[in-house]
Amino acid sequence: MTTKRERLQATIEGGVADRPAVALWRHFPVDDQDPKALAAATAAFQRDYDFDFIKVTPASSFCVRDWGVEDEWRGSTEGTREYTRRVIQDLEDWCKLKDLDPESGALKGQLKCLELIKQEVGSEVPIIQTIFNPLAQAKNLAGQELLFDHLHREPELVEEGLKVITQSVLAFIDSAQSLAIDGIFYAIQHASYEFFDRQSYARFGERYDHEILAVTEGLWLNVLHLHGKSLMFDLAAKYPIQVVNWHDRETWPELSEGKKRTVAAVCGGIGRETMVLGEPQSIVREAKGAIASMNGGRGLILGTGCVVPVIAPHVNIQAARDAVDFA
Repeated sequence: MTTKRERLQATIEGGVADRPAVALWRHFPVDDQDPKALAAATAAFQRDYDFDFIKVTPASSFCVRDWGVEDEWRGSTEGTREYTRRVIQDLEDWCKLKDLDPESGALKGQLKCLELIKQEVGSEVPIIQTIFNPLAQAKNLAGQELLFDHLHREPELVEEGLKVITQSVLAFIDSAQSLAIDGIFYAIQHASYEFFDRQSYARFGERYDHEILAVTEGLWLNVLHLHGKSLMFDLAAKYPIQVVNWHDRETWPELSEGKKRTVAAVCGGIGRETMVLGEPQSIVREAKGAIASMNGGRGLILGTGCVVPVIAPHVNIQAARDAVDFA
């Protein structure tokens, strides 16, 4: 029997093992406020569908809450929470950020969650932890509008904050690696021409991305998530990652074109709207089309371009999982 790791490693190498790999993930609102509850919900999701890896999806605030942000669940179909208190108000606030200790507060809770998931599912299921890049965390600390106002007015002060955020990310990853995670899901939200030109992203995003990804090179399942549209997709070829995931059904490039532009495996093929509004037959149709476009699933992890909405029907999630068994 092919193990999940063997199947994924064959995919990363550009091939296909016994069948194409598949993985979906979602938020678990309310559950994500308690490490034990999030671990239980994540493990139950894996038991229900038997995906080839677990992408652990805490609320985005897990990495910034210890700086003082507050957020609440208001019913988003994505499962995300809304920020109700930001900690960056004035330009000088970027210089007030202190290094976070991963062994305390919300970060410690997330490490406990990883430990509990590992205990629940065992060593045969690869586990990757979501990591938001420093610029995405800065957005959550200040809000999108204020972040860009500050970047235009006093970019050097924002950079002081980005440096502190980066150091806190590095410390958290170091602790997470001690729990034998298999990789990280590195989520980038601003590598888009809607926000930056290439030179500006190199200054405010890429330099910190490289610093963080350099410490994950010992892991074998690092996934780069490029969020949004008008993507700087060249990063998928430049960054030391094994898999790239993006909204391939909603923006350029399409799946097979993306694979031509990177040595990494690609993850996608099913539209999130289809997952919610479609029927099982439409899920299977998109899955088969994606697999066919990748020469029978070579170098493909079947999935969606981002989180599966929490309102997606069970039968559609099951259809996505079953589609690879009959590819």
